[in-house]
Amino acid sequence: MGAATEAKSEANIKTVENATCTFCGCLCDDMVLTVDMDAKKITKAKNACVLGKALFLSHEEEDRPFALIDGKPATLKEGVEEAAQILANARFPMFYGMSDTTCEAQRQNVALVDMVGGTIDSTTSVCHGPTGMALQGVGESTATLGEIKNRADLVIYWGGNPAESLPRHFARYAVTAKGMYTPNRKKDRTIVNVDVRRTKSVPVADIFIQVKIGADFELLWALRALVKGRHVDPNIEKRTGVSLETMKDLVERMKNCRYGVLFFGMGLSMTRGRHFNSAAILSLASDLNEYTHFIATPMRGHGNVTGADIVVSWQTGYPFGVNFSRGYPKFNPGEFTATDMFVRGDADAGLILASDPGSNFTQAAIDHMKKIPMIVLDPKLTHTAKLARVAFTTSHYGINTGGTAYRSDGVPIELRPCLDSKYPSDEEVIRAIYKRVEQLLKTRKKTKGTNNKRRKAA
Repeated sequence: MGAATEAKSEANIKTVENATCTFCGCLCDDMVLTVDMDAKKITKAKNACVLGKALFLSHEEEDRPFALIDGKPATLKEGVEEAAQILANARFPMFYGMSDTTCEAQRQNVALVDMVGGTIDSTTSVCHGPTGMALQGVGESTATLGEIKNRADLVIYWGGNPAESLPRHFARYAVTAKGMYTPNRKKDRTIVNVDVRRTKSVPVADIFIQVKIGADFELLWALRALVKGRHVDPNIEKRTGVSLETMKDLVERMKNCRYGVLFFGMGLSMTRGRHFNSAAILSLASDLNEYTHFIATPMRGHGNVTGADIVVSWQTGYPFGVNFSRGYPKFNPGEFTATDMFVRGDADAGLILASDPGSNFTQAAIDHMKKIPMIVLDPKLTHTAKLARVAFTTSHYGINTGGTAYRSDGVPIELRPCLDSKYPSDEEVIRAIYKRVEQLLKTRKKTKGTNNKRRKAA
């Protein structure tokens, strides 16, 4: 009896190889997951970092209604109907989020925004949105993380702390990873860390350069001048906190390396200077290509925030903060970005897809979100879901749902789900809302046309 029970138990254990962790922008796709099919739990997550293990091992499908309408349980069909009525009757709806869902759901979301003439924004607007603006202004010299692993001998981290936010970035791609032309791993590379303070990323660096708070732009511009052979006043140290000798040493290292990379984080995009900082570091990489091969690339946080930028750009021509009220896409950060629209009270309805702005937006924005009908799609009962008119329970992408996600370097990764879910995917819910809104708008248009004919006849 004991042997039979043991055999049955072993038969219900499933191993999923090459699964993808969707916690951060690294999208590590070498996970080996051990799944207890009886308990519907992931018991082991080989190769996962501390963040990945927290994602996989703590995953447990909540026993919630398929939808909540004003906090009361409802069926999926009832939730779709209520959401469709809200969007069909809204004059200026805001669609926000998309960083923790599949590209397929993102694409369907853009189509829905287009149909209702709303505004779409992603979490990019509160992280690397300024970088997206800079890219449109100065361009980008970039590469895949695989190419960086194989070739880069000078790696500079600027304004980011990957040791805590992207734990496997060092080991898998840039510092201790074994590459084709860097077989000795870290011994074949020089690692530089530039930041306003000592973070947990500093110990891996060969050189640490501490810049004064708010002086990143001045330091980047001074480096650009030195690269071009221009004179730089030694008094630059008073403004930046970095000596001219240190700057010259870094410039020589950059000009004489075989392959250099500038990884930059929100320490540039979300501080004084914003898109000017991002434009400066992108321009620095461009300048250095006169002497060697150099690239600059942002370190993205959420699992598929890069996918959100790519999908929205592909569909509209712009990465975030896009408005369709005139029948064509308009891009204007500050006017059409979510936090700004909610603070001003412009939006009269909202759809939040795979995000939780109720936990991190300003109080003024949250106060307005409480006043308008909100629709939320999320596997968890988040802060935003609690204040929503309609809250859908959806399956978790990458664990319950397959699809496509983009790594921070723009490489698409196919997701391999390991557990089934009784809840629908984000794409399925958005698609159902789209179909119902389309029916409502067609009926309204037909009724309006009939009424106009009657007026003319009268």
